[in-house]
Amino acid sequence: MQFLDFEKPLEELYSQINKLKDISAKNNKVDVTNSLRELETTFETTRTKIYQNLTPWQRVQLSRHPERPYTLYYIQKIFTNFIELYGDRQVKDDKAMVGGMAELEGQPVMVIGHQKGVNTKMRQMRNFGMANPEGYRKALRLMKIAEKFNRPVITFIDTPGAFPGLEAEERGQAEAIARNLFEMVNMRVPVICVIIGEGASGGALGIGVGDKVAMLENTWYSVISPESCSSILWRSWNFKEKAAEQLKLTSQDMSGFGLVDDVIPEPLGGAHSDHDRMAETLKYYLIDNIAALSKISPDDRINQRIEKLSKMGFYDELDNVPMAEFLNENGSN
Repeated sequence: MQFLDFEKPLEELYSQINKLKDISAKNNKVDVTNSLRELETTFETTRTKIYQNLTPWQRVQLSRHPERPYTLYYIQKIFTNFIELYGDRQVKDDKAMVGGMAELEGQPVMVIGHQKGVNTKMRQMRNFGMANPEGYRKALRLMKIAEKFNRPVITFIDTPGAFPGLEAEERGQAEAIARNLFEMVNMRVPVICVIIGEGASGGALGIGVGDKVAMLENTWYSVISPESCSSILWRSWNFKEKAAEQLKLTSQDMSGFGLVDDVIPEPLGGAHSDHDRMAETLKYYLIDNIAALSKISPDDRINQRIEKLSKMGFYDELDNVPMAEFLNENGSN
C-alpha cells in the first residue's frame, strides 16, 4: 500500500501491524492478538480523523493516487460482454481514450472514458490520459453508434487535460472538443458522466456533458490544475495548496455551485483503499440513474440538459439601462 505525505501516521501504524503479523506467522507460540487488535483500532481511528478534515489539495492528491482505479478497471468490474472499439476513422486510435459496447445488468450501454495507465510503460502509451483530437472524435463516433442503437452512454472522466502539443492543435483539438459539447447536448439517449479522478479543463468537458454529471468524493473539476494556476499567478508551483483552495475545485464545491448533480461517496481512505466496494457503489448509481432517465422522453431530456446548462454560472441582468450610461458608470474598458 502506498501512502501520501499527509498519511504518514497511517504508514507507521501499517508497518507495525505488518511486523506483528509476520511475528505471528513465524512463531505460533507468540500471542499478538491483543496488540494487533489495538493497533488496527488505532489505525482506523487515525484514518477516520485524517479523512474527516481533508483540504482541497489533499483531495487533489487522492484523485491522482497511483493505486486509484481507472476506467478499464471499472469497465471490467461493473460491466459484462465489453467489446472495445477503436479509431476515429480519420487519423488513428487514441490510447488515452477507451470505449466500447457493454452490458450493465443486462442493459446494453456504450461506455467511454480516459485511461491513464497502471505503470510507467502503460502511462506513456496512454499519454497519461491526455487525449488528442482523434480521441474525442473516437468518443463522438461511439456516442453516435449508441444513439443509432438506442444505448445509454456512460463516460468516465479522468484526465489532467487534453493533450496540448502542437500536433494536437494542428489536427483541431479545440474543434473536436467543441463538436462533442454540441453533439452531447443533443444526444437522444441517456448520458451519464462520472468524474473518477482528475477533471481538468476542456479535456474533461469533451466527454462531460450529460443528463447526470457526478463526481466521486475525492476528485476535482476545474478549468486549470492547482500547479498551473500557481505558476501563472505566483510564478511558482509552491502555492499549489493555496491555488487548490481558491479554485473551489472539490466535489463539495462543485455540488454547491450546481455544476454537478451528485457526489458519490468513496470508501474510507479513498477509492484506492477498496476497489471492489467503490466499483459496487458506482455500479448501483449507474443502474438507478439509467432506469430513471430511460423513463423520460428524448425531447424532454434534451430540454432539461439545455435548461441545466443555461442556469450555470453567476451573472446580473440590467433592465432598461442604456449602454452609454452603463459604460460611463463602470468605465469603458
